[in-house]
Amino acid sequence: MRQLAERGMEGAGRRSVTVNLAESPLGWLRARGLIDARQFEAGERLRCDYEMAAMGPRVTMRWEARVDGGAAGLDPSTAQIAAKRRFDAAIEAVGPGLNDVLWRVVCACEGLPAAEKALGWPVRAGRIVLTLALDRLADHYGLR
Repeated sequence: MRQLAERGMEGAGRRSVTVNLAESPLGWLRARGLIDARQFEAGERLRCDYEMAAMGPRVTMRWEARVDGGAAGLDPSTAQIAAKRRFDAAIEAVGPGLNDVLWRVVCACEGLPAAEKALGWPVRAGRIVLTLALDRLADHYGLR
C-alpha cells in the first residue's frame, strides 16, 4: 500500500508536492538517476539479506508447506542463518569506512542527510561515499 503525504511550502509562488512515504532512500536515489541499476540491485540484495537475517522465529502457521509432500525450500532457521552469512560477507567485502553509510542508508533506511549528520560528515559527502560502497558491493555480488 502506498503511503502518500501532501507537503506544502508557505509563501507566494510555492506549491505542494506529493511524497511517497514508503519509498526507500535507495529507491529515491535510483528514481532521480543518482545511482545506476547495478548499484541499486546490489543495495536491494543487501537489504533483502539484512531483512531475512533479522527475522525472528516464526510463531504462526507456515503456509508455504506443500500438501503433496514436496520440498518447500530451506527451513526458516537455515534460511535466516544463510542470509546472515551472506550479509556479513557482503559488509566485510565493502570494507570499513564504506560499510557504515551503506548500512545506514540501505538497511536502516536513513536518508542521506541524516546519515551524513550521524557520521559527522559534510553535507553531500554521503552520496559520493555511498556510490563507492555500492560499487564495491556490486563487485562482491558479481553484478555487471
